[in-house]
Amino acid sequence: MTETPVSRGAHLADPGPLGLAGFALTTFFLSCVNAGWIDSKAEITVLGLAFAYGGVAQLLAGMWEFAKGNTFGATAFSSYGAFWLSFWWILGHDLVEYPHAIGLYLLGWGIFTAYMFVASLGLGNPALQAVFALLTVTFLLLAFGNWGDDAAGHGLTMIGGYFGLATALVAWYTSLAGVAASTFKRPVFPTGAK
Repeated sequence: MTETPVSRGAHLADPGPLGLAGFALTTFFLSCVNAGWIDSKAEITVLGLAFAYGGVAQLLAGMWEFAKGNTFGATAFSSYGAFWLSFWWILGHDLVEYPHAIGLYLLGWGIFTAYMFVASLGLGNPALQAVFALLTVTFLLLAFGNWGDDAAGHGLTMIGGYFGLATALVAWYTSLAGVAASTFKRPVFPTGAK
């Protein structure tokens, strides 16, 4: 009797929607602070989200992507999970008082996100590509905002907050599309994926 080959990780549900949802909510909350919708002193309240949902949940999603054999998803979710865990640590230790160092930190994440955007072009999913394009701009604006003088820096941070909000909304939509496709057993919300 011949065994039917099972694809790697076929027994696992798609971890992508979880990773995108964790990323979206945490990004949304912090972007509300950056856009000036809530007082910047409230930034500390993102700690729980940064640790649990943005950090741990995304890191787990990344590990499940490794099990499924998805290098892109594994790299993205594990990395952004680590971003949120490191941001949790930075906020918890009041290191945001060093804006030039935070700017360099954000620039590094902007560079990483830019090359992940380039890699996303090979996936044929415009919604996912939009997440990475918007996030690249967000990181760069926030980096330059931390390097700018008070007025210019604040303005760039605020614009970065709005780009972050757009990033979160597109990530939520892409997550919804994945969850709905799984529950309805067919695509419900278009992502432009081929």
